Amino acid sequence: MSATFALLHPPASPLPPFLSFSRVSHFHSPPPLSTADFWRLTSRRSVPISKTSISTMTNDEENAGTVKKQLSKLFEQSLRITVPSESDVEPLIAACAPKFGDYQCNNAMGLWSRIKNKKDNGFKGPPTIGKVIMENLPPTEMIEKCTLAGPGFVNIKLSTSWIAKNIQKMLIIGIETWAPRLPIKRAVVDFSSPNIAKEMHVGHLRSTIIGDTLARMLEFSNVDVLRRNHVGDWGTQFGMLIEFLFDKFPNWEHASAQAIGDLQEFYKASKKRFDEDPAFKGRAQQAVVRLQGGETSYRRAWAQICEISRNEFNKVYQRLGVQLEEKGESFYNPYIPGVIEQLSNQGLVEESQGARVIHIEGVNIPLIVVKSDGGYNYASTDMAALWYRLNEEKAEWIIYVTDVGQQQHFEMVFSAAKLAGWLPANDNMYPKASHVGFGLVLGEDGKRFRTRNTEVVRLVDLLDEAKNRSKSVLIERGKAAEWTEQELEHTAEAVGYGAVKYADLKNNRLTNYTFNFDQMLNDKGNTAVYLLYAHARICSIIRKSGKDIDELKKTGVLTLDHDDERGLGLHLLQFSEVVEEACTNLLPNVLCEYLYNLSENFTKFYSNCQVVGSAEETSRLLLCEATAVVMRKCFHLLGITPVYKI
Repeated sequence: MSATFALLHPPASPLPPFLSFSRVSHFHSPPPLSTADFWRLTSRRSVPISKTSISTMTNDEENAGTVKKQLSKLFEQSLRITVPSESDVEPLIAACAPKFGDYQCNNAMGLWSRIKNKKDNGFKGPPTIGKVIMENLPPTEMIEKCTLAGPGFVNIKLSTSWIAKNIQKMLIIGIETWAPRLPIKRAVVDFSSPNIAKEMHVGHLRSTIIGDTLARMLEFSNVDVLRRNHVGDWGTQFGMLIEFLFDKFPNWEHASAQAIGDLQEFYKASKKRFDEDPAFKGRAQQAVVRLQGGETSYRRAWAQICEISRNEFNKVYQRLGVQLEEKGESFYNPYIPGVIEQLSNQGLVEESQGARVIHIEGVNIPLIVVKSDGGYNYASTDMAALWYRLNEEKAEWIIYVTDVGQQQHFEMVFSAAKLAGWLPANDNMYPKASHVGFGLVLGEDGKRFRTRNTEVVRLVDLLDEAKNRSKSVLIERGKAAEWTEQELEHTAEAVGYGAVKYADLKNNRLTNYTFNFDQMLNDKGNTAVYLLYAHARICSIIRKSGKDIDELKKTGVLTLDHDDERGLGLHLLQFSEVVEEACTNLLPNVLCEYLYNLSENFTKFYSNCQVVGSAEETSRLLLCEATAVVMRKCFHLLGITPVYKI
C-alpha cells in the first residue's frame, strides 16, 4: 500500500453521531399482551394499503438534482401532445453512451407497436414518432440539443452551462439538495440480528455492513428509518443456558462477565451437558417453562446472559460505526397469540399433523405458525414482528437483510401477509416487504471462511487485524514520526475498517465473495484504499492552491469548457439518480461502481486540465471541491470514514 493518509482538516459541517461512535439501544420484552389488548390495537391501528405506486410521485416530490426525473417531466409533456390517445405512457429516459449524447428517450418503438393498427394515427413508423416527440418538447434551458437516431431514439445533450450552474448551486446550498425523494416516509431495516450467547460470524458481518448502507441511503433520501436488530434472545436454548448458569455459579447474580467468560464456550459446555446428562436436560426443559412463565430469578438470569452478549456485539458495532436499536424475538412474543388468532379467524390457519399451518400457493411445504407441541417458532415471531411493524410502527417498507438461504422462509411470510390483507398483492404498491439476500464469505481456498481449526472467525479479531495491517503500513511509511498517535490510530481504523466494508459492498450482494486482506488493502484498483487516496489527493490540491474554497464558492464561477471537465460534471450530477437506483433495487454495489467511476473521471480531468496556476484555476478548484463533496457523501453512505491528508 503506497498511499498514506491522515484524518486531518475535515469539512466544516459536523459528521452525524453514528459516524464517530456507536449507539446501540435495546428494548426489553413488553408485558404479556392479552387477546383483548391485541384486538384493541388491531382495530385502532390497522394500516390501510397505500394506493401509491413505486413509480409514481407527486410534483412536489420531484428533486432538482435528479436529471432523469426532470427530463421525464419534459418528455411527458411532449408525449401528451404527440399521442394524446395514449395517456398512460410513461417517458422512457436512460443514460446513453457519450458518442450519442447524455441521455436518450426510447418511447418511439413501443408507441408504434401500440398505434400502428389504429386508423389515421398520423405516423409512418417509429422515426416519425421520435421526430415529433422531439419537436413537441417545451422550451427549456436544460437541453442544449436533441438528435434522432435509428428507429426513433431521441438523443439528448444537456446544456453545459446548466450542468455547471446546478453543481455550483449544490456547493453553495449543500449536497442534501441532491437527495432523491422516495414515495415513502418510514421504513424498517432489519439487519445484523445475531443470536444471544453465540459468536457473531462473517454472515452477520455481511448483514451488518449491507443493512447499515441501505439504512444510510434511505436516511439520506429523507426516509425515517427504524434500524432494527432482531436478535435471537428467546427460545428453548435459554432453559439450558440458565440452568447451566445456576449450576456453575450458585451466586450467579454476583458473577461478572469476566467470571462467566466466553459465552460461545459457555454455550458449547451447556449444550454438551444437555446432550449427556438426562437430569440436567429435564431441569433445562422445566427452566424454559419457568422463564416463559415470568419467574423473577429466571427472567433476571436471562437478562444477564443477554447483557453479556450485547456487550460483545457492541464491540463489533463500535468498530464499524453502526447504529442499531435492538428489538429481539422476546419483544414480539406477547403479540404472537393475537396474530395467530386473527389469522385463524380469517380462515388462513389450518391443522396439519398436530401443528397449525398456513398453506401458500405454489409452495409444497406449509408455513408452520404453531408447532405440534403448541410452541412457537421463527414463522410465529416473524409474522408477529411484521404485524407490529405495519400497525404499531407504521412502516411502509420493511426490509430484511439475511443470507440467501432464508429467502424462501421470508417469501412465505410475505405471502401469508398478503393473504391476510396486510400487504397488497401488487409488489409495486406500498406498504411492502423485501428480503435482501446475500451470498457467502469464502476463504482463499474457496470454502466457507473459517479459522484454521475450522472455528468461525470472531469479527472483533477480523476487524482488528484489518486495522493493524493498515497501521503497520502507515508506520512503514514513516507516518508515526509525522502524526500524533491519535491521528495514526484514527487513520488506521478508517482505512482498515473501510477496506473490509468496501470489499463486501462493491460486489453484487447475491454473489459469494472471497475475503482477502491483501486485495482489500491494495491501493490500486477498485478498493477503498484507492478511493480514500483519490479523495485525499483532491483535498491536497485544494490546500496547495492556498485559496479559501468557501470564499470561492461565493465569488467564483464554475465553467465546464473542456470535454473532461464536462464529463466529470455530468457524472457528478448523476449522483442523485444513482442513489435512488441503489435504494430502489436494494443494491449498494451500484453506488460503489459510481464512486469508482467518479474517481476515474477525476483522474482523467486532472491529467488533462491543469488546476493550480492555470487561467481556469478558480473554476477548476470548484470542480475539485464538488468532486470531494460527492465522494465524501458516497463514503458516508457506505459507512466509510474519509481521510483528508496524504
